[in-house]
Formats: sequence, structure tokens, C-alpha cells
Amino acid sequence: MAEPIGFIGLGIMGMGMAKNLVTKGNSLIVWNRDISKSEAMATEFGCEIAQSAKEVIEKCIITFSMLSTIEASDAVFLGEEGALCGISPGKCLIDCATLTPEKMVQTEEIVLARGGLFLEAPVSGSKGPAEQGTLIFLCGGNEELFGRVKPQFEAMGKANFYLGPVGQGSRMKIVVNMIMGGMMTLLAEGLALGSASELPLADLIQILDLGAMSNPMFRLKGPKIINGDHTVNFPLKHQQKDMRFAVELGDQLGVSLPVSAAANESYKRARLEYGDQDFSAVFEIAKKQK
Repeated sequence: MAEPIGFIGLGIMGMGMAKNLVTKGNSLIVWNRDISKSEAMATEFGCEIAQSAKEVIEKCIITFSMLSTIEASDAVFLGEEGALCGISPGKCLIDCATLTPEKMVQTEEIVLARGGLFLEAPVSGSKGPAEQGTLIFLCGGNEELFGRVKPQFEAMGKANFYLGPVGQGSRMKIVVNMIMGGMMTLLAEGLALGSASELPLADLIQILDLGAMSNPMFRLKGPKIINGDHTVNFPLKHQQKDMRFAVELGDQLGVSLPVSAAANESYKRARLEYGDQDFSAVFEIAKKQK
């Protein structure tokens, strides 16, 4: 019987990832702050439910985590029942969250001090790819561990990259999401300008798709934006978090990011009202501007 895999965090992304792991031959021990998510996995797939994040680590050699923010990470990783208290020699933690490079380095230091191994593995992709098993893993940290968990990456994704020491995976993810967030902001402004010009917006999306700017995001999100459908796949508040990380990284490295800084301001304006909707809801702010 294969060793069980641990999984901490069954939110928008984690649930799909965990389901792909278990349907592709892995037995799971799961934990989530909202126990109803763990119970759903136990009912549907027979997964074992741990009583704490610490217990997941203690019972598994390899544990994946997918948490949404630094605050969530601190709440789950730290404290007497936190995941990091379960680390002992030989234990392996793979953190798939999008956090700052500095936060990932701090986590690695704690894991190494306790005799464990650590890999950061933030993902490119949202709810749909998580459910479909087509995520892209951007990894930094222990290269031997990267090789060991390739079968699990392949169960959850379509590609995985080893980018060097811890921090490099997070930096790559920040750059990727910065570009994506900027593209969405520009699409939102284009649709807002098209609407104000009384242009047929469905035609605009088709014209974009027929030219050099064709891309899956515009193709998928454009019609939904036109119909006012911002059903969440990637929450706007998380896109704003990632834009903030990008601007901060630019400040640290002396790289000017005026377009991304402006996009960040658009997401900040949208966050209060639309933070829990899809990041495409930045359109609602664009169309309100006069």
C-alpha cells in the first residue's frame, strides 16, 4: 500500500487539486479550516480527515498545501497545532500558495531547522485548470524533492518547472500573474470604451480573437464580462494581492512598473465591492469611470 499523501487547504484551488490526486491513484489525508470541505472529500473519495494541520504532516511523508494568503498561511502553519510543528526529520512540505519570496524562504528555514525538506510550487492556473488537472507548477527549493513529487505534479497539472532556490518559483508566479492582471485590466478598459462608443462588444471579442492578440483568457472571459457574469474562478482580491506583490518586487529590484502599478490601483478600487467575485469584475469599475 502506497504511503498516503497529505493535503492542507481545500479551497477554490485545493479542492480540485486534491480530487485529481485521489482519482489518479493517491490516498489522501486532508485537513481544511472549514471541516465541511474535508467531510466532502471523505464522503466522495474515502479520504482520511486529520484533526489538525500538524496531524497531516505527522501522518504523511509528503504533504501539499494550498492556502490563499499570507494571513491564511500563518494561521495554518504556525502555532502549537500548526503544520510546521509537525515537521520532523524526513518530512516533506510542498507549498503551492502564491506568497512573497521572503515568506517562502522563512518557511523553508523553519522546515530545514526541523530536519525536513521544502519545495515552493505556486501554480499558474485558476479553478478550471485545478479541476481539469492542467495546472503549471513553478518550483523552487529542494531539487531532489522536486523529482520525487513529479508523479503528483503530473496528476494535478500539465507542466512543472524547476527554477532554482526557494523564492524563484514565487518570483516567476508573481511575474506571470502581473502580466495576466494587466491584460485583464486592459481588456476591461477596452470593453468599457467600446460600450461607451456603442460598438458591438461580441464583435470586438471576435476581432481580437482573429488577430495577433488572440488568447484563451480573452476568449473565455470576454463573453462572460459582456453578460455580467463574474462567477469566481480567481477572486479579484487575490489578483490585487498578486499585483501588489509585483509592484513591491519591482521596488526591491529597482524595476519601474508604471503599467502594473496603474492596474493595481484599478484592482484596489474594485476590491471593496467586487473582491470576492472573479477578477474580471475589474470591468465594473472601468465602465463606471467618467
